[in-house]
Amino acid sequence: MIYTRETIRDGLFAELAEEGHRLGVFRRCTEHERAESRQRMLRRIAPDQDIWVFGYGSLMWNPAIRFRERAHARLYGWHRSFCLWAPVGRGTPENPGLVLALDRGGSCHGITYRIAATDRDTELDLLWQREMVSDGYRPRWVRVHCGSRSMAALTWVINRAGQRFAGKLPLAVIARHLATAGGRLGTSRDYLENTITHLDELGIRERRLHRIRDAVRAIELADGGR
Repeated sequence: MIYTRETIRDGLFAELAEEGHRLGVFRRCTEHERAESRQRMLRRIAPDQDIWVFGYGSLMWNPAIRFRERAHARLYGWHRSFCLWAPVGRGTPENPGLVLALDRGGSCHGITYRIAATDRDTELDLLWQREMVSDGYRPRWVRVHCGSRSMAALTWVINRAGQRFAGKLPLAVIARHLATAGGRLGTSRDYLENTITHLDELGIRERRLHRIRDAVRAIELADGGR
């Protein structure tokens, strides 16, 4: 499914959080923890200041937020990695999917969005519901570069101490989970394909993601021939 701001607002990710907690695959973030985390990040900027948000996975192709400006950006010091298990949403406890997170080192191309100060409360609430289901991510301020401009932006990086951190997995393991896992939000394979398609549209060919996709397609061909 392609979730929308309406389905997020109506509790889709809260239901996934409850499901993960009930199944014992992660500890869900409480509403109080999300609110406290959001306020802690906002202390860094003035109340009347617009805010930039950096997306590198599904936020690129399905932002589901209102924004005033959208720009291709590059982040240094962090790279995109399939290092976050998805035991609900895009997988199951028996066959968890994988989604992207930012891990230290390298650089990452993505999309940055400018949210107007007047929309901050509603849009950040949606983002926190979506990204802070469990302790998989940590919100963080980073500096992104858009051509000759650079600006502070909010993004989500991997929580290496979290229960869902997958570490640095071999390509074959990543491909197997992406090829076979799926859940209420769709398949892990579609998540990969949508990310690659959007990067290709931006003129960015990320070779590792293409190698992963080639391995996923090889698995599907082999499984289809059995």
